[in-house]
This record gives sequence, structure tokens and C-alpha cells, in this order.
Amino acid sequence: MNLSPEHKALLDNALIDSGLRSTRQREQVYGVIMSKQDHPTADEIYARAKASMPTISLATVYNCLETLVDCGLVRQVNFDREPSRYCPNLKEHAHFYCKETGEVFDIDLSGQAIHELRRQLPEGFEMESFELSYHGKTHSN
Repeated sequence: MNLSPEHKALLDNALIDSGLRSTRQREQVYGVIMSKQDHPTADEIYARAKASMPTISLATVYNCLETLVDCGLVRQVNFDREPSRYCPNLKEHAHFYCKETGEVFDIDLSGQAIHELRRQLPEGFEMESFELSYHGKTHSN
């Protein structure tokens, strides 16, 4: 899996800033996440990565995912009783989890919506990040 020059630079810079170096496995896992951006699970990432890097192990994929999350390149998204998913969208946003299909969709939030979320905090508290998710299913007419 070839990373675009932009994504390769993002990966390299984030790893260097964390005192780490880029490896073929980290590039592969990051490339898988960036190529489809569909909130894959670790098992899905492993299957996709293995298609073009047969020697990669599931343990390596998990280690790479942990590194990518720690470096701030992807977000780990969790839903009740579901495997963790990985989101490359680093903007503040919410997620919609479809109970019927298991798909996860990004929901853009306006600056006003994010401002309103911040206003809900108790006095003296400051929001560093938030996780907002909707659960439901497709609407049938």
C-alpha cells in the first residue's frame, strides 16, 4: 500500500515528534486506514494489510494502531459491546452507528454546535476533546 506524499509526511512528522521512526508496517496500517476511511476494526485493518503485506501479524497491527492513536494520527472509536474502530478524521465531529449494518458514519458539527457543547460544562472546567455518538438504524418509509 503506497501512502500519498501528504499522508507519508503526516505520518513521518507525527512519529518523529513522538520520538519514533516510520516502519513499513506502520505505513501499511496507516495507508489502510487512510485509503477507505470507513472506520475499520483492527481485524478488518489486518485483513486489508495482509493482502499486500502477507507477513504482517495481527499483533503488529494492534501495536501500529496503538502508536497511530498515541501520535494523534487516528482516533479510536468505541461503541457498546463492539470492537474498537479507527477514524482518520481528526476534526471535531460526532459518529452515527447503524445497528442494522454495523457501519459508522462521520457527522460534521458546526462551530456553533461545538461552542454549545463547551457551554454545557460546569464552571471551571475546560473541554480538551469529546466523543459524541448516535446509535440507530436507517429510516424506512
